[in-house]
Amino acid sequence: MKDIVTIADKRQKEAWSVIEETDIIKHWHAVGATVNLVGSLKTGLLINNRDIDFHIYTNPFKLADSFSAIAMLAENGRIKSINYLNLLEAEDKCIEWHAIYEDQNGNSWQIDMIHLLNDSPYAGFFENVAERISRVLTPETREAILKIKNEIPNSRKAASIQIYQAVIEHGVRCTEDFRRWEEQNPDEGISKWIP
Repeated sequence: MKDIVTIADKRQKEAWSVIEETDIIKHWHAVGATVNLVGSLKTGLLINNRDIDFHIYTNPFKLADSFSAIAMLAENGRIKSINYLNLLEAEDKCIEWHAIYEDQNGNSWQIDMIHLLNDSPYAGFFENVAERISRVLTPETREAILKIKNEIPNSRKAASIQIYQAVIEHGVRCTEDFRRWEEQNPDEGISKWIP
């Protein structure tokens, strides 16, 4: 098996190609948005799930701007589906867009675009989490996280943030230890953990 870090670095490059090929950042900038990369691509921890996460802000927030940016994205023939959730009245105070992009090799990528109200309790939160994770990662903890993420089957969901917490804060280094840690620390929705 190839070195896990080499595989992750290759996956990172593939993800950046998806971003470039879709012009996703350009489309959001066209409506005056600030676009922030968050999640595993931002932290260098992308491995088995082809998932790209953005948090997006406009001032003032206009729902029509969100639809305009998505309409531009939808013109790309490799975008196979787009789902929309209106959570403006929920605690999240956001619009969620989930697009599926099929790359030239037939791989499906999920692109999550969360368009947040500026007064959302999560405005800036996950940007801070990603920045903090990036700062505290060592080659050893990065490799441990990548191995655990890669060994967990796609059919069994595990929140990446829980893996990060287990490895960074609690010294977990293998999938078996992570499963034990996870049993004692069940996923309770949106995590507020920051390293």
